[in-house]
Amino acid sequence: MPRPPNPEVRTRFLTIGRDTVHEMGFNGCGVGDITAAVGVPKGSFYNYFDSKEAFAVEIVEAYWLSIEARHGSLLREASVRPLVRITRFFHALSSDHAQKDFTLGCLIGNLSLELSHASEDTRQRISAIVKRWEAALADCLREAQQCGDFDADRNVAEVATILVEAYEGAVMRSKLEQSGKACRRFEKVVLPLLLV
Repeated sequence: MPRPPNPEVRTRFLTIGRDTVHEMGFNGCGVGDITAAVGVPKGSFYNYFDSKEAFAVEIVEAYWLSIEARHGSLLREASVRPLVRITRFFHALSSDHAQKDFTLGCLIGNLSLELSHASEDTRQRISAIVKRWEAALADCLREAQQCGDFDADRNVAEVATILVEAYEGAVMRSKLEQSGKACRRFEKVVLPLLLV
């Protein structure tokens, strides 16, 4: 009789295994690379995930939840003006990328490029995450409209979408150049242009 899955091992898959995919790319690593990093036999992977694609769905969700846990409060900090919150949130994301010298990119963007045509489940999960991200930004923009800091006629959902699209492009360029210049341009040029 097989042993039930161990929650601690599952957590390692969703952290260490996720980091392995982030570093090597989804197509650049196999199940063996993931299980070796986690420190479990290769066959045990399938005790936790039906497929490598199912694993991708779970790690991209875990990745976003880790961002929300570390930085989500920046967007909800009532004592700070809403547009400042948005600026601080994107700066915090860029600081995360700087810790790895801008070499990894965003797992959301990376998996979008690698899997959106190959895994419908992953594409849908990433799409849902991006919508959650945009909704959080739109909430701040709405608050900024209410306090007179943001043009009341602007479409907050559209601006939030453009912010995410522009930032993901900056992160991709930063990964390509292995430099933070594109993320700094986003903060110094794009944000001020959009948050008026």
